Amino acid sequence: MTRPPLVLASTSPFRRELLARLGLPFETANPAVEEALLPGETPAAGALRLSHAKAQAVAPLFPQALIIGSDQVAYLDGQVFGKPGTYENALRQLQLMRGRRVNFFTGLCLLDAVSGRAHLRGVPTLVTFRDLADGEIADYLHKERPYNCAGSAKSEGLGIALIARIDGEDPNALIGLPLIALCDLLRIENVSVLQP
Repeated sequence: MTRPPLVLASTSPFRRELLARLGLPFETANPAVEEALLPGETPAAGALRLSHAKAQAVAPLFPQALIIGSDQVAYLDGQVFGKPGTYENALRQLQLMRGRRVNFFTGLCLLDAVSGRAHLRGVPTLVTFRDLADGEIADYLHKERPYNCAGSAKSEGLGIALIARIDGEDPNALIGLPLIALCDLLRIENVSVLQP
């Protein structure tokens, strides 16, 4: 039995690097999905919806593939911290999060483009931030420039210095692609990472 093609619906180099760890051949595609939550939508529901929407967006281009979509929403006390886009927004985000515990919820979707069947999984990661001074936050932002990263905390880089503790079921989820959950979903679709 041949494996269906695998497609990552993302342009993120970090998600691409994570998926490459599994040793499976895959392609990437830009889902071009607006990453905003809907009015009244919870962060968890939004991350799951967006992960599914990203997979669905590229399905017409890969009608025989298994498509992986992922999205992450950071939130604290009902406030959502998206991709900051600018230094000023990132500074505000990190000032609000310092010394606090923030939930980075990652939604994951594995979509079978042939059948339309979608498997969804949500993976929360609780991140406790150090109580950093404004100068330390500014130094981090000037060095890392994490303006395309939810919550401005690029843990795969210098952002790890902002963090006092990480609690979660998959260390890869914080970077944006929960590989443990993905391996589970691939097995449901009869794709084994360990199979020759």
